[in-house]
Amino acid sequence: MSTPSNQTQIAQQVVEAILAQKLAPGERLGEQELAELFGVSRTLVREALMQLQARGFVEVRSRKGWYVVEPSVEEARDAFSARRIIESGILAEAGRPLQAVIRRLRSHIEQEQQAIAQADAATRTFLLADFHVCLAEAMGQRALSDVLRDLTARTTLAATLYQSAHDAGESCAEHEAIVQALEAGDCELARSRMLDHIGHVEEALNPAAPARDRLRDTLAPLALPRARAAA
Repeated sequence: MSTPSNQTQIAQQVVEAILAQKLAPGERLGEQELAELFGVSRTLVREALMQLQARGFVEVRSRKGWYVVEPSVEEARDAFSARRIIESGILAEAGRPLQAVIRRLRSHIEQEQQAIAQADAATRTFLLADFHVCLAEAMGQRALSDVLRDLTARTTLAATLYQSAHDAGESCAEHEAIVQALEAGDCELARSRMLDHIGHVEEALNPAAPARDRLRDTLAPLALPRARAAA
């Protein structure tokens, strides 16, 4: 892990950890622990957490500290809706030669496939989310790429919390299909496939069964047989 030199870099590493599903919804972010991890002052960490709070990724719980947010179903739906508008809009604007864009996206998909083959869950999850940011960047939409990074991180939190059943291989194949449409010069088909892809990811959420609290589960007392419990 590279040592961050300012609060923005700390915040970015936290977002990347969310995208890789290394940080789960509801997970506590201790100021002292983060300061030691990054080798910076608690003041710098606090500034980074305040920045993340403004972006909607962390919250302060009274007398408990900082926690990764747990998005509601409605908030998750809003994030997916925003992604549809932005990503379909980016593809609708595509009209210039796309050779460089396609080369970059194909390279990205190769990395996705490699991470899937190697069962590298963190890298795989990060790359599958980052494909959408990469597309915006490759299209020259720098400002929108920053917005998409935050939106994909929010939908990643939702996928973690609501136990997404969407398969990594399926996501990668859908990315490949989008790039194939771009390569064929059919931006409208690419746009349609992108909308379908985002819809599939959203539909795979299970709002009725949010993920359990990992710390609470870890420390919960064992359900011992009655005779042993009384011993």
